[in-house]
Amino acid sequence: MTSSEPVPETLEPDGPTWPAQPTYSNLGEVRAHLLPSKACRPRTHGSPSPDLQPLPPPLPKKTLTRTQSLPTQGAPTPSSARTQQPRQLLLGSHSVDETQAEARPACPPTELAFSVPDSTLGLLFRDLSSLEAVHDALAARQLEGLRVIRALLRARLMGGHPGPCCPGDGFRLLDSSPCVESGEALYYRVVRMHEERWHILAAKVPKPGAEVPHPWGLELQASLPPHFNLQGLCGLVPEGALPGAPWRGPTVLVAEVPERTVAQWLAEVGAQEFAWAVALLLLQLSAALEHLEAQGAALAELRPENLLLVAPRGCAALEPPRLLLADFGRVRQWSLGAPGTHAPQLGRLLRALLGPAGPLTAPLASPLAAGLERLAAQLSHLRPSAAQTRGALQALLWGPGPELRGRGAPLGPWLQARRALLVLHLAERAAGGEAPGLEDWLCCEYLAEATEALLSQALVLLWD
Repeated sequence: MTSSEPVPETLEPDGPTWPAQPTYSNLGEVRAHLLPSKACRPRTHGSPSPDLQPLPPPLPKKTLTRTQSLPTQGAPTPSSARTQQPRQLLLGSHSVDETQAEARPACPPTELAFSVPDSTLGLLFRDLSSLEAVHDALAARQLEGLRVIRALLRARLMGGHPGPCCPGDGFRLLDSSPCVESGEALYYRVVRMHEERWHILAAKVPKPGAEVPHPWGLELQASLPPHFNLQGLCGLVPEGALPGAPWRGPTVLVAEVPERTVAQWLAEVGAQEFAWAVALLLLQLSAALEHLEAQGAALAELRPENLLLVAPRGCAALEPPRLLLADFGRVRQWSLGAPGTHAPQLGRLLRALLGPAGPLTAPLASPLAAGLERLAAQLSHLRPSAAQTRGALQALLWGPGPELRGRGAPLGPWLQARRALLVLHLAERAAGGEAPGLEDWLCCEYLAEATEALLSQALVLLWD
């Protein structure tokens, strides 16, 4: 992150400064360096020996700013299904990607529109004597404000993108052992320094003997703009720029430092709110797959060991994690005329995630768990698109439920009521000094983009 805030720790110099600056390649060349190579140094499990892998020289004295976590209490969403329950099931550490690039959207959104002077009420609401006209005008301004909140939360949670490497950058390897081992790669924490700015990134080193990745998927990854649930690339660390690194040759830098994989999370998770956590992870994964499908791409195989979990920036330690799709080596070109390409894989993955739920959650069966079981069956049977799957997961998390469909109630009033309740919910928490988190943003995303037609489509997929 940029060093614009008071810092809790510094890197002290105790040796020489950086050697001559290396040259850099653009992101279009990244894919070639993601391919496994025989030049990779063989590894065994565990940390490399300190005697064999001396630490690199330290940086000059600079400050390193950590993301400030804000306290979170209570349920972050307006759902009545989860009120004031403690969070202990997901990531229990602070934000790991400690970059501090400006957390602002590229085009700053308009300011919140909830404060209206009396002098403009007549212009905005046209006919104050008509309750229907006032209601419609308030609903429109409420939706506008909700979209602004969504944009602001997204900017904070992503924290800005560190950007590509530049000539003059310096590097330091923070740890001689990987912070995470996925199915395809080892991840090492690396400090990148440019002038007065520090970023903590991750070096993604292909595992020796790993399957050769498909080059088209790697080229696609290098060309994509930042996305909340897709691993972002920052360029290459040339060979020799990290003395003592336990690998050989140039390696790619990724913007987000992973904490664990979904496979590791499954081995550690407890029973509390298990179904809710699974739904949030699948919701983010379906958002990533939806983006791939829009690019004419499909993931050939979904594996829990290649799905990474990252702590969202600016959130408390017990917030749910951010999921990252990182296995672009298995991404292929896909025909846009074949919908539902990811549905069977999502169904199998959902069943695998729900597998541990038997012994964990049998005494805690919930409507959400039953809905996820139903969705797993529908994914294999109906083969919905990733966008339709995301809509179904949103409905399971935040409504409307099957009882509303059974009564034939209109969905428009429900949607307006939910938007109003969410705004009130966020205001109540803000008044108590509590910052919104990842679940709040995901709920804002849902209610800001939902329509009656989309709600009806989700209910049909789930319950017909």
